[in-house]
Amino acid sequence: MKILVLNSGSSSQKACLYEIGASLPEHPPACLWEAQAEFGSDAVSVTIKNSQGVVQEERIHCTAREHILSYMLSTLSVGPEKVLAHPSEIDVVGHRVVHGGPHFEEPVAITPEVRAAISDVTELAPLHTPAAIEGMDVIQKQLGDVPQVAVFDTGFHRQMPAAAAIYPGPYEWMESGIRRYGFHGINHQYCNGRAAQLLKRDPKSLKVVSCHIGNGCSVTAIDHGRSVDTTMGFTPLDGLMMGTRSGAVDPGILIYLMSQRGISATQLDHMLNQESGLLGISGISSDMREIFAAMQQGHQRATLAFDIFVHRLRSAVGSMAAVLGEVDALIFTAGIGEHSSEVRAAACSTLAFLGIKIDAELNARPKLDADISAPDSRVRVLVIRAEEDWAIATQCWKLMSVGSLVSTPD
Repeated sequence: MKILVLNSGSSSQKACLYEIGASLPEHPPACLWEAQAEFGSDAVSVTIKNSQGVVQEERIHCTAREHILSYMLSTLSVGPEKVLAHPSEIDVVGHRVVHGGPHFEEPVAITPEVRAAISDVTELAPLHTPAAIEGMDVIQKQLGDVPQVAVFDTGFHRQMPAAAAIYPGPYEWMESGIRRYGFHGINHQYCNGRAAQLLKRDPKSLKVVSCHIGNGCSVTAIDHGRSVDTTMGFTPLDGLMMGTRSGAVDPGILIYLMSQRGISATQLDHMLNQESGLLGISGISSDMREIFAAMQQGHQRATLAFDIFVHRLRSAVGSMAAVLGEVDALIFTAGIGEHSSEVRAAACSTLAFLGIKIDAELNARPKLDADISAPDSRVRVLVIRAEEDWAIATQCWKLMSVGSLVSTPD
């Protein structure tokens, strides 16, 4: 079965083509073909490669996602990177959808009704949902009636206990669907399973704190395979400090800015989503690599950004550990989690009271999907590669294999 996965971000577009046989492999295989686009203000950097090692990189002076995605898909069957004789060989297309709102928990077949229901909660993930919907539309134009599946970042968190999911506002909030939905669930769930493989344990036997830290960040407490608390909330804006997002702030600040400073809701939205976080504090970049480089040069605002980021990460790990009662494994995943030894070391430096200790040498040169714990660490500290695309592909394979695509909202 050939499965195409689209992962549409606010400023990026990723696509991977997998081929899965009669049974799922234990470890994620390499993509047959993969493409990635990074959107700039006036151009897009596109990288395409296939499993034979053919790589193409180019800069396209057009920022229309439909055009870029259509071009990326054309290379599946045309040009030196091609891996298909014809796009009709694709059996199913899976989409990462950040917010399922109150309707969706499990993966679903995308129908006009499902697409409309996803579109109806666009305001809850305004940086991501429009991009995902545009991807669905491009696939329909390019590939016709190929089955499409939506897999939701919120799905893994939908069974959180009410005490964790419900905000302490008026009870009517809960009745109208205002609750903590949580995000990055696709990868948190995958990492829990991968941790169990690495530790040779049953996934439902572990108590795990999973730190997905990249441009977007969240920490999740996983108890015996179930999400029981997470830092993101009603929208992906809540929780940790992120690349350009503020994370949790006192809501009184927002009331003050609107009532005393005349800031509009639209301005607040842009401020909190695009002008805050690492970028807002440092004034340099949303990229942790650039923050750390500036910090090494004595840049005070970069140092402050790093310190706030680590402080909030430590705090989140501690709170999730308290929810679980005990911790078997601490996971670092996603861009910063996988590649920043400095953030991992700083975050873990005050967590020895939880039984968390890392080996400095292993941390400095980690392999992905590896244990970087010190020998006397009670909690295993793991660096696990984010595999959202593979997790989406496996969901598509399971649904197609048993012929159980669900296409109706709850």
